[in-house]
Amino acid sequence: MEKPQDIFSTNDDHIDDIVTEKYLVESKESASHVQLACSKHDCAFPLNGNELCIWNTKNPFNQLLILRGHHQSITAVTFGNKVNPLLICSASEDYVILWNLDECKEKVLQGLIPRGIVIGTLLGKVLCLRFSPDDHIVAVCAGNKIFMLDIEVWDHCKGTLIYNSSVLTAYPLLSLFIHEESKQLVTGCADGQLWIFSLIERHHYRCVTRIDLRKKRDSFCTKKVKSGLCSQLEESQLSSTNELEKVEKTEVTFPVLTLEHCDLSFNLNSESEFLSSENTKCLWIGSSAGLFIFNLANFELEAVLHYKDYRSLSIKVVGSCAIMNKTVDQKVFCLLTSLFGNKIAVLKINLAALVRSQQCPDMGKNLSVLASSCVLPTSPLYFGSVEKKSTKPASQKQSAVRNVIKDQPLVFHNKVRSSGYTTSPHVTMFSPKTNVKNDSKRSSKCKQSYKCKKYPLEISLPTKLSKQVVLAHEPTAACCIQYSGDGQRLACGLANHLLLVFDASLNGTPAVFSGHDGAVSSAGWSHDRKWLVSASQDKTLRIWSVRSTELTLLLGKGMFSKPIQFAQFYYIDSFLLLSSGPELHLLKYHIDTCKDEIKRYKQKSKFKPVHTLSMTNAVEITSLSAVNDFYSYVVFTAGWNRTLEIFDLNAGCSAAVIPEAHSRPVHQICQNKGSPFTAQQSEAYNLFITTAIGDGIKLWDLRTLRCERHFEGHANRCYPCGVSFSPCGQYIACGAEDRSAYVYDMGSSTYFHKLAGHTDTVTSVAFSPTASQLATATLDGKLQLFQAE
Repeated sequence: MEKPQDIFSTNDDHIDDIVTEKYLVESKESASHVQLACSKHDCAFPLNGNELCIWNTKNPFNQLLILRGHHQSITAVTFGNKVNPLLICSASEDYVILWNLDECKEKVLQGLIPRGIVIGTLLGKVLCLRFSPDDHIVAVCAGNKIFMLDIEVWDHCKGTLIYNSSVLTAYPLLSLFIHEESKQLVTGCADGQLWIFSLIERHHYRCVTRIDLRKKRDSFCTKKVKSGLCSQLEESQLSSTNELEKVEKTEVTFPVLTLEHCDLSFNLNSESEFLSSENTKCLWIGSSAGLFIFNLANFELEAVLHYKDYRSLSIKVVGSCAIMNKTVDQKVFCLLTSLFGNKIAVLKINLAALVRSQQCPDMGKNLSVLASSCVLPTSPLYFGSVEKKSTKPASQKQSAVRNVIKDQPLVFHNKVRSSGYTTSPHVTMFSPKTNVKNDSKRSSKCKQSYKCKKYPLEISLPTKLSKQVVLAHEPTAACCIQYSGDGQRLACGLANHLLLVFDASLNGTPAVFSGHDGAVSSAGWSHDRKWLVSASQDKTLRIWSVRSTELTLLLGKGMFSKPIQFAQFYYIDSFLLLSSGPELHLLKYHIDTCKDEIKRYKQKSKFKPVHTLSMTNAVEITSLSAVNDFYSYVVFTAGWNRTLEIFDLNAGCSAAVIPEAHSRPVHQICQNKGSPFTAQQSEAYNLFITTAIGDGIKLWDLRTLRCERHFEGHANRCYPCGVSFSPCGQYIACGAEDRSAYVYDMGSSTYFHKLAGHTDTVTSVAFSPTASQLATATLDGKLQLFQAE
C-alpha cells in the first residue's frame, strides 16, 4: 500500500450535504479520455501513466494500492461482475493484464510485489474493456476491432454478427449500456445525444427514442425554477452561475462519457414514495459538465448535478468519469479525471439528498378522481338540488372499491407483466358512484341494470382482425369513436358531418344521425345509454335520442364564438360539459320528448349555463376529459400552450397546472375510467394519459402530477392519432400513421403488440368495456374490429 506525497484527501463531510470531494490526486500524466472503473467499494484509475491505482472507500487510512506491470500508458480499466473473487482488467498498447484484487492485497501485506496475468499483447490502443456476466471472457475494443479474450473457458455457440446498424450520427459513440429488465440498449454520443433501442426480438432493434441531453437539462431546470425548487444553496450559487454564462454559451453539447445503473433502492419520501428501487429504472449519465439521473420509464431527468455549482470541487470540466452502480448507506462514489489537467478526484454523492432536493413538491396530494367529500353549498355541482339534506362523512360511505389500500403514487413492478397497479382484486364488481349528495331523485336515476358479467382478463389481447366496414361512399375521416357503457353499440363521428351508431359486432346497417354542418369532432354516450351528445366544427352541440335518432336538444351557433371542440355528459348525466375556445362550460339541461302538434318545431328541451371557467392565460382548450360513470369533481383540460390544467368543480376553480406537459399541444386526454364489468384498485382511477403529435404518449398520476411513463415507438408526426385505456387498466392502445395500431403494456415503454392490416392512418381507437375487442378507425373512412384469437 502506498500513499504518495502528491495525494491529499478531504474528509470533511460538512463541506456540502450533497457532494463531498473525498480524494484528490495529481498525476504525472493526464488520464483524460481513459476508461475508469468503480465497483461497490473500489475505484480504479491510471496513475502517472502506466501504474494502476486502486482506492478502497472503506479503507480508514485512505491508502492506495499501486499495481505495476504495464510499460506504456493505461488506456482502459474495468472491474469484474463477481465479488468473490473480485477481478480487475487493465489495458495499454503493450499488455492486457488481469488482476485478482484479493490476491494482490495479500501479497502487499506479505511484503511481496503483486503480479497480474497477461491475457493479451500488442492489441493496439484499447478504448474499452468489459467482462462477460460470468467473468470468463473479456471483450476488448481496440481501434475498429473487438477481441474476445479467454480467462478460463470460452464456449461461444455463435460468433456471427446478429445486427448491423446504419450510421446514427456523425459524432462518435462514447458509451453503451444494456438494461436487461426493460430489454433496451442505450448508447451515448459525443454530441450529447442518447439513442435508446429495443432488444425485444420481434422489434428488430428498432430505435425507441432519441434524447437531446442539453434540451432535457434546460427543460428540467426551467421546471425547477417555475416550481420554486431552487434551494438556498442554489440561490447563493446563482452569481457564480451567471459568471460562467459566457462559458456556457460556448459549450455546445454534453458529451455522454459514461452510462451506469443508478440504484434508487430507498424511499425518498415516506408519504408519497414515488420513486422505488424495484420499480424505477434509472441511469447515471456522466458528462463533461455534470452528472444526470435519467429515468428510462418516462425519458425524463430526475436530478442534475453541475460540477461548477460546487465551489469545493477541484475539477469543473471532466475528461473521464466512472460511477458506482450500487449505493452504500444511500451514498455513491464517483471517479473523475480533469479534461485540461492531470487531477483525479473521488466524489461522495448523497444520492437521496440530491434527488429529494430536486423533486417537485407533491402538488396533487389532495386531488383524487374519486369524490371523497360532500358537495359544497357554493359548488356549481350543487345547482338544482331542491332539498338540502345532511350527508354522512365520506369515511362512512361505501367505497368505490372495497379493499382500499394506502393511497400511494404510481409505481411499476418489474416482476410482472403489467404495473400491478391495476390488478383486479377479488371483490365485488366496480361501481364507484360515491353518492356524496343524498338526493333520492338523483340516486334513483343512477340505478343501473348491468349484468354482473366479468371482463375477460385471462384471455389474450384483441389482435385478430375480425371485421372491417366502410363508413361512407367516399373516403372521409373518422374523427372519433366511442363504445356505449354496456358495450353494445359503437358511435362514430365523421368529417362528412354525420354521426353513425353501429352494433358492437359491426353487423347490420348503422343508425344515421344527420344535422351538423361541420365535422363531428366529439361524441359521447349518456350513462343510461339513452342519449348521444355530439359537437361539431359548426359551433353547435346536439343531443340525440338513440332509439329514434331524433334531435332532442340543440345549442345553436349564436351561443359560442368558437367551435365546440369537446362535449360530454358529466356527473352521471346531471350536466353537460363542453369546451369552446379557452372556456370550459358547465350546463344544466332538461330533455322533453313530448310532442306538441301545434308547435311541433319548437324545442321543449331546455338548458341553463351553470358555471364557466377559463384556462390560465386564456389559451384555447385542445382537449377535455371527465368521468361520467361515477361522481367525480375533477376535470382535465389541455391548452395550445402545451399546458395541462386540472379543475375542481366542487370548488369551482383551477386545482393544479402542469406546464410544458409535451413538446407540442396535447390533442387528447384519456382517463383510466375502468368499466362496470371489471374491478380496479381505487388508486388506478387517478391515472390518465396524454398524447401530442411527435411526442408520444405520457402516463400521469394525478396525486403527484408527474409523468410516470413515456410510450414511444408508434409513428405520429403529422396527424392527431387517438388513444384508449383498456377496461382492466393494464394496456393502452393508440393509432399511428404507418397504417397500424399499437398496444402498450403499462409496465413497459416499448409497444407490446402491433396491429397491422389498415389501409390508412389510424385516427381513433376504442376498447370495448365488456369484451376483449378493440375498434379502430382510419383516415380514409374504414372501421375495423379486432378480437382475441
